[in-house]
Amino acid sequence: MSTATAAVSRPHLSVNRPNPVSVGTIVWLASELMFFAGLFAMYFTIRSTVPELWPVETAKLNITFAAINTTVLVLSSVTCQMGVWAAERFQPRRTGSLLQVNRWGMEEWITLTFVMGATFVAGQIYEYAALVSEGLTISSSPYGSVFYLTTGFHGLHVVGGLIAFLFVLGRSFSAKRFGHHEATTTIVTSYYWHFVDVIWIALFGAIYLIR
Repeated sequence: MSTATAAVSRPHLSVNRPNPVSVGTIVWLASELMFFAGLFAMYFTIRSTVPELWPVETAKLNITFAAINTTVLVLSSVTCQMGVWAAERFQPRRTGSLLQVNRWGMEEWITLTFVMGATFVAGQIYEYAALVSEGLTISSSPYGSVFYLTTGFHGLHVVGGLIAFLFVLGRSFSAKRFGHHEATTTIVTSYYWHFVDVIWIALFGAIYLIR
């Protein structure tokens, strides 16, 4: 058999290369994970240094309110993923009435995710105001410093996610045809949002549950 014949007889081989945008997002999230690992290390280091502060200061925390706020954020990951699945089937908007949730598109699910994320941020601001009224500020004690730094930096990341959702929606509204680029934007934004949610679950457990 000649070389040409052998080449023709071989099955065509294709290599599915990973999406560079997804890979870049994952690498960036890995660096963000190191950042939050540093915040966790700071929190537990200060806690081991002045453990007598924790019973006094944690008593000021409203665990019930924080748990409800956490639930809102966690459920927003579910709605975000629903938006991703709609984007993957190239469905930018609903095909039925607004009450037919099973026929929602990416835009409806991401809008709901945005509202839930904004609700979480508003809840965190409300909690800060309540704690400040009780005398817990960022400069009142080492506990106050680590509490506001860890939760505050996370809150900034949530705000960053909300801005990203606005970009996703804007790109979808302006696109003449919803395609792979718009779907990829939705997918990589969901990576970030799920990451932010997982980090908050860890923070909630460390700050509110481990006393």
